[in-house]
Amino acid sequence: MDLAPPDIAWFQEKSDIILVPIGSCEQHGAHLPLGTDTITALEVARRAAEQADVPYTAPFWAGYSPQHMRETESAVGTITLRAETLNAVLYDILRSLIHHGWNKLILVNGHGSNVKVLDPLLRRIKYETGALVALYKPYAERYIGILEGLLDNPPEETPGWHASELETSQVMAHNASLVRMDRAAEDRAQAPEWLPDSFLKSDGAPDVQFEGYQYFSFPMDHGEFSRTGVIGNPMTATPEKGEEALTRFSGHLVRAIDEFRGLDVQVRRRAFEERV
Repeated sequence: MDLAPPDIAWFQEKSDIILVPIGSCEQHGAHLPLGTDTITALEVARRAAEQADVPYTAPFWAGYSPQHMRETESAVGTITLRAETLNAVLYDILRSLIHHGWNKLILVNGHGSNVKVLDPLLRRIKYETGALVALYKPYAERYIGILEGLLDNPPEETPGWHASELETSQVMAHNASLVRMDRAAEDRAQAPEWLPDSFLKSDGAPDVQFEGYQYFSFPMDHGEFSRTGVIGNPMTATPEKGEEALTRFSGHLVRAIDEFRGLDVQVRRRAFEERV
């Protein structure tokens, strides 16, 4: 949104790649802001864009977060979009970008639950236009991946989960004044009370363990398995860890962008025709 048309033309002379950061507006315990996931997406996209000389859009700040609504008048602040609304809005954003000449669109997603509903959108863009559309997921939940060796909390303390060590560190790196560690709580996921005691749950995924296997998943609300809104231990978070995590994620994305540059992508349907 800070660019003018000549700036866009300057970028398009270099490549046909654009980044679209998407996140959420949802509770992250009492110590982190509602925009935590959007901060992750924006920081990774901004850093990668600056290194790779590609543009990025303004962050799309609302996501799919029905599980975080909690009780009526609970004042937790979450704003969620229905799945069809999220897909419709992002479809229009991506089609607008394709209309203006971008052929390769990378959604930088900071919110895990968006992944549950975005596949139809990605496929629709691919099938209708032929554009390259990708979803990049710079976070660590069950899969620590590129952050191996960075976080101090052991796996049983779910360091990459909701409002835990990783997210707290990344918000600290973005703007430490947004983090209120005096309000921070350490918590673990637990199976909802309505399930038998033989069902176990240890993280924020929809999967629940029974007889040692995770063959069941349920449409659970966050308040059913997290008392505080936190899953993990945020007490070991530091801005240095957050800075390093964001550096690793964005560097990984930059290397992928370099691989995408030479791809010959032929867009067969570019015009945004349904404008009203």
